[in-house]
Amino acid sequence: MFEAVKEFIYKYYISGIIHDTSYNIVDTVSYALILGISTFAVLKLLRLLKVDVDRDLIRATVPYILAGSTLRVIEDTEALLPPWKYILITPPIYILIFIITVLLLVLSIQIGSILKRHWHQIFSSMGIIWFVINLTLLLRMKMPERIGIPLLIMALGTTTTLSVYLAARKINFECLTDRLNTGILGAHLIDASSTFVGVDLLGYYEKHVVPTLLINLTGTAAVMYPLKLAIFIPAIYLLDKEVGGKDDQRTQNLINLIKLVILVLGLSPAVRNTLRMTLGV
Repeated sequence: MFEAVKEFIYKYYISGIIHDTSYNIVDTVSYALILGISTFAVLKLLRLLKVDVDRDLIRATVPYILAGSTLRVIEDTEALLPPWKYILITPPIYILIFIITVLLLVLSIQIGSILKRHWHQIFSSMGIIWFVINLTLLLRMKMPERIGIPLLIMALGTTTTLSVYLAARKINFECLTDRLNTGILGAHLIDASSTFVGVDLLGYYEKHVVPTLLINLTGTAAVMYPLKLAIFIPAIYLLDKEVGGKDDQRTQNLINLIKLVILVLGLSPAVRNTLRMTLGV
């Protein structure tokens, strides 16, 4: 029995981390459940720290998403050797980024209290410094090979986001004219653009289960655009209209934290994919 469990864990979890291969249905479902449980655990932690999950916190957290993405690409360059490289592969890297982010959040709050300054600015600045350090190290390891790739991906992502925004304004769909919601959707459409460019134009492959299935069925990674819209527009709408009608702070914190998680799930792979293709790794 022990050997069977050990083999199961290795096959569906450990092997994917060691060899950095595509996800399977078992680890995909497992990580989704862990993410859901972790969201409520983070909410409780922030409550203990007396931190509200507002738009200021979301904006201040964006540099940490960028820092995490650049750290992941450092592993993609194969500059690190086992076992250290495994720490920078999903899901261990998310744990690492979370621990560092929380520690810097606590430090920012303490510094802000001492200096009588708003801690959001200090927290954001620390994230920016971390991101710049990671990006500098990355560029020292590998120089860019495809300068036009970021421009192409941003052009595609911006165009599709603007199209959705203008359509939402025309039909007075306020959910998608909200600045935060538009930013979240934009992150995911940039992610869709990076997948489209990588798979259809440069020969990369998709690692996630559902996108891989749909790409194989349709024969193009352009299917990521309708997939993103079909998932995240209803999700954002339900958060704002069905749950967001409640005025208590705890509910608003939960809604904003879920939006932050959705932002991470879009922006993080978008930045990583774009950097990988730009560097040619």
